[in-house]
Amino acid sequence: MGKTENKTRATDVAVVDFIAELPDARRREEAAIVDAIHRRVTGLEPKMWGPSIIGYGSYDYVYDSGRSGTMCRAGFSPRKAAMTIYLMEHYGDRQKEADALFAALGKHKTGKVCLYINKLADVDLGILERLVALGWAEMNAKYPT
Repeated sequence: MGKTENKTRATDVAVVDFIAELPDARRREEAAIVDAIHRRVTGLEPKMWGPSIIGYGSYDYVYDSGRSGTMCRAGFSPRKAAMTIYLMEHYGDRQKEADALFAALGKHKTGKVCLYINKLADVDLGILERLVALGWAEMNAKYPT
């Protein structure tokens, strides 16, 4: 099957402009906080991926089906309904650590690889940063550069 064109690709849109144009003031403030967390953890400048994902780094993946592509290693999207933070699906040997961090985080929901937070005030930002760091470390272990 090989590499297919992923709909979500890095773009030339400036992250600072994207955040500044968010219609909700609280979401703009929260996006700046989550961006700062990701910059500290990754040491990287973000890029926009597609129209609404702020991403850090990139990796190439190949599914069992043979489909492959490139995506950001870490990222988030300040969506209207919730701040969506892209994390790992599995944390390998560190799954218990991840579970404990999620349990201590505060009010949130999770999906397969997404963490949904309605308001950052509802969560412990130190725990959030530790989750982002754990996800970053696991991505780097799974997909070495």
